[in-house]
Amino acid sequence: MGKNRFFGITSRFLMILAAGLLLLSYLSAVIDPARFWFMSLFGLLFVPLALLNLFLLVWAVKRRSRTVFIPLVILLPAIFCIGRYVQMSSKDIVPEGGRELSVISYNVGRFALSSKDSGISGINQCTDSVLAFLKKKDADIICLQEFYVRNTSEIRSYLTKKFKGYYAEYYMFTSPSGSYGNVTLSRFPATGKGRIEFERSSNLAFYTDFKVGEERFRVYNCHFESYNISLSGIVKALGAESSTIFKETGAKMRSSIIRRPRQVDKVIKNIENCSLQSVVCGDFNDNPMSYTYHRLSRGKADSFMEAGHGFGATYSYLWPMLRIDYILYPESFRVLAHETLKVGYSDHYPVITKVEI
Repeated sequence: MGKNRFFGITSRFLMILAAGLLLLSYLSAVIDPARFWFMSLFGLLFVPLALLNLFLLVWAVKRRSRTVFIPLVILLPAIFCIGRYVQMSSKDIVPEGGRELSVISYNVGRFALSSKDSGISGINQCTDSVLAFLKKKDADIICLQEFYVRNTSEIRSYLTKKFKGYYAEYYMFTSPSGSYGNVTLSRFPATGKGRIEFERSSNLAFYTDFKVGEERFRVYNCHFESYNISLSGIVKALGAESSTIFKETGAKMRSSIIRRPRQVDKVIKNIENCSLQSVVCGDFNDNPMSYTYHRLSRGKADSFMEAGHGFGATYSYLWPMLRIDYILYPESFRVLAHETLKVGYSDHYPVITKVEI
């Protein structure tokens, strides 16, 4: 009798704890992490926390436990959130005769994924592979993040040579080893552009204005603050005998989490002060249960949710957990198609969509 009572109390406690953590994950999307930075961590854990509560629900049903209502109630909001990560049904969207526009957003990772052991030759090989891939897709607008060129003085001529038929706009950071930054390529000439600077950061966002037919719109190419830590760094932190590595890793995460909402707010302010409709593309370095996504997706259509199929994850590590690259459209545009292609040229996967304007 005593053993059953202890087991019942323990299981009820675990259910309440799991439900409470999932509740914090929901709240992480609306609470500014610049004030409560740790809330972002719960957002990152949405998928495993939802799965944990689902397991507890099935377990409680099998045991015919009266505590079944705890995971059941907390999982109800997840029904409306899970579509941000996975789309179960394939959508057949028929064009209505408007102008079709294809867009790619791709963090190319400075072409470094294939160059860790092969130096410059590896970078050249990876660059050629990415360029061949992009040419094959033949998109109307291409937004690239972490684009790298060695020769800083020949950026425009390099882009013109490699991307014939495209107009190139870019903002790059220069270093002794070359330049890196964001590049927007388009079949249409830009009617305007501008940069949104982030304080104390090598990340950036910039916008490019276009006129396609009678439609005028602005495209934001964004690369928000990353966590500035590697998977190897996390492993070292977890396995470190000294607390120094763990503290340093935690400090880097905290700093990045606090910076990102400030960067997002700058972009949103620019959007609000512009009369043009806006498309927001790029590497947000944040998941769909985040303040970043919640703020930027207001009043916009998420191409994956509108026309995606399967898992929407765009980061190769911990796949299919992390969806951090997006293309968000004005609601007046019709999303016709969405693809996230698992090509191995970067640690990110390219996001490709087609819309009707």
